[in-house]
Amino acid sequence: MTVKHFLSITDLSRKELNDVLFLSARVKSNPKKFRTSLDGKVLGLLFNKPSTRTRVSFEAGIYQLGGNSVFLTEKDIQIGRGESVADTAKVLSGYLDGIVIRTYDHENLVEFSKNSTIPVINGLSDLLHPCQILSDIFTIIENKGHIDGINIAYIGDGANNMAHTWILAAEIFGFNLRIAAPEKYQPHSSILDKAKGAHIEITTDTEKAAEGADILYTDVWVSMGQDSEREERVQEFKNYQINSDLFNKAAPCALLMHCLPAHMGEEVTSEVFYGPQSIVFQQAENRLHVQKTLMLKLLN
Repeated sequence: MTVKHFLSITDLSRKELNDVLFLSARVKSNPKKFRTSLDGKVLGLLFNKPSTRTRVSFEAGIYQLGGNSVFLTEKDIQIGRGESVADTAKVLSGYLDGIVIRTYDHENLVEFSKNSTIPVINGLSDLLHPCQILSDIFTIIENKGHIDGINIAYIGDGANNMAHTWILAAEIFGFNLRIAAPEKYQPHSSILDKAKGAHIEITTDTEKAAEGADILYTDVWVSMGQDSEREERVQEFKNYQINSDLFNKAAPCALLMHCLPAHMGEEVTSEVFYGPQSIVFQQAENRLHVQKTLMLKLLN
């Protein structure tokens, strides 16, 4: 039997992704209907990075579906003492029904999945964050009614996992994506090469990116593991803040999205973040519903 993994949003077809989005609406509106759907299933959570939304949403999600979870870090298992990724994957495959991995190096995810006989879900890597983007697309559809043709402006670090996953999603879902980022922080060419059919514009001009946008999206300037670069990054991104002036360049009914946590006064101002057009907390809640659906699809 072929095991289906979710390391990248491209691992599922448009039809499969649409099925997840459609079922997510049912899971959200009637959670009790699914409360025994994964009875007896055990989900592993192997996290090398701290987490709020990813950890809690998966732990709560598997529990609400009737299953259980086991939380692990490198300090808890032998991989932290030199056991190979491949051997760890083979061992854990005998105990678990699926595993979420949150790590730095995306290649560790790939190596794990190649040796795993259970579904592997990317809970975040330095390259991609597909669970976040899939729930973000669900949130946009909730608010706008559709995703095709929506204008999304991503402001900030164009070389991080969020920007990269938005690029891959644009190829699949047919929305228009503009990324405004400093020259030094443009998306990786290898990611852009995978989305040559998408409607994507890369610029250094935040106003050009925001003009007429339906969604203004941002992320922190300094991600986990980049603390030594803080001063340099803050200087590079100081003109890439979403504030009221930039928000006014967007469409009248534009919405603010942020994958959280937010650093107020850096990538976004509190006025916009807590303003009436911000949907960041609806966005955060939807991680639970969409990831429950992913587990229903992958673990059953």
